[in-house]
Amino acid sequence: MTGGAPVAAAADGPARPARSGRELALALGLTGAGAALTLGCLRQAWAQVRTSAPAPLPSGSLLVTGQALMPLAAALAVVALAGLVAVVATRGLARRLVGLVLVVAAAVIMVLVSLPVSAASVLVAAQAAVASPAGSVTGGAGPGQAAPAAAAVTAAHQIVLASFPWRWLAVAGALAVLAAGCAIAWRGGRWPALSSRYDRPAPAGEATVADAATLWESLSKGVDPTEQPGRRGSR
Repeated sequence: MTGGAPVAAAADGPARPARSGRELALALGLTGAGAALTLGCLRQAWAQVRTSAPAPLPSGSLLVTGQALMPLAAALAVVALAGLVAVVATRGLARRLVGLVLVVAAAVIMVLVSLPVSAASVLVAAQAAVASPAGSVTGGAGPGQAAPAAAAVTAAHQIVLASFPWRWLAVAGALAVLAAGCAIAWRGGRWPALSSRYDRPAPAGEATVADAATLWESLSKGVDPTEQPGRRGSR
């Protein structure tokens, strides 16, 4: 009866590192997939400003992305992607802090993306896109030209929001990052570091090998560098 406990403990020992490895892989997968989904949705067109300008100005349209509407949410999604490297490179308390950062970033993204998009915010983002060379402009004068863009924000306009629910997919991605961050903040300190999984533990009692300079110095003094100090005195 007394031999059952050591057997159970020995059986549980190898299973615990394997479970920790699976939890680490799941957290990394959730973080990467959620952050990539959120960032990808934010880079899609969330609104379109259509114009019907009086002659001789051409009519045109200006696409406004979610990143232009919510630049802070896009920046936090990039932070969540960078958290992948931080989780792998850290351990213990530092890894738990990374999990807290992921939780805060995901929560802020969810709040920002859930807010309603107003026509005024779309116009502000459109004006910023006109001033930026990266603005997405299409219209009668040809893509990328300034005339349709100017018409899009100065003439009579119609704002059309994207019918595809990019924002709710972005919320789903942020929710995945939030779940992974909670798991990392709670159990991340117990998970092994990725680099330590491939380290070979040094055998007990193995003598430290001196460098080449120390070996030559010992040989010049007539001392055997492989001889242990205790055994020398016993001779």
